Amino acid sequence: MSFIKKHPAHRHLKKLQKLKRKHYHPLIHAIHKKHNISKKTLFYVKEYGPHSNVPRTIVKESIRILLLASLISSLGGLALENIKTFFVTIIPMLILLPVLNDMIGDYGTIISARFSTLLHEGKIKNKWWREIEVRKLFFQIITVSLITAVVSSAIALIISGFSLYMVDVMVIFKVLLVVIIDVLVLVSILFIIAIFAGFYFYRKQEDPNNFLIPITTSVADFGNMIVMAVLVLLIF
Repeated sequence: MSFIKKHPAHRHLKKLQKLKRKHYHPLIHAIHKKHNISKKTLFYVKEYGPHSNVPRTIVKESIRILLLASLISSLGGLALENIKTFFVTIIPMLILLPVLNDMIGDYGTIISARFSTLLHEGKIKNKWWREIEVRKLFFQIITVSLITAVVSSAIALIISGFSLYMVDVMVIFKVLLVVIIDVLVLVSILFIIAIFAGFYFYRKQEDPNNFLIPITTSVADFGNMIVMAVLVLLIF
């Protein structure tokens, strides 16, 4: 704190904190030019300084997205409702459903947080598909998701065997096929949503984290139930 007080820009930063939120001010550009401080840093000093209530701001910005996310998640259960009698007879898939819901939702959170960070750091431009950081993030998530999917499937099959469920080579193949396709499809969808929604909220000078995480996690829950229901009907 003592270092901040001694910084030449301290007086300007205190003035910046008192400005009205949600509006760009020329002072941001002036401080950026004079003291070489990132515009993104200055934006957050203004938006989330001591004068603001950060929890209230986050809730206010996220409440509509959370309501929409809750609605989307609740609709996902309808997909399984129509095949619940058939679905519960496939013990490995019954075990994997909550595991995949949680796992894919976590990937949605990771993608959202990492992509938001890249946006704030200025590492992503309009042609995001050419950015090395974006490609690296995608392949990292895909690789990790496939490994955890295979491991989770193996554990589910082992548990099913102890419950006297008939596990043969064909069942193993079908379970792995369903899980791998499910993970690949949903991770790709979440990545696309995070990119386009992230750019949209970022250009509106909002914090993408407050919106992307609720959206991607709800889509993960809803999408996992839909995709799994379709794959189970097609493959089993």
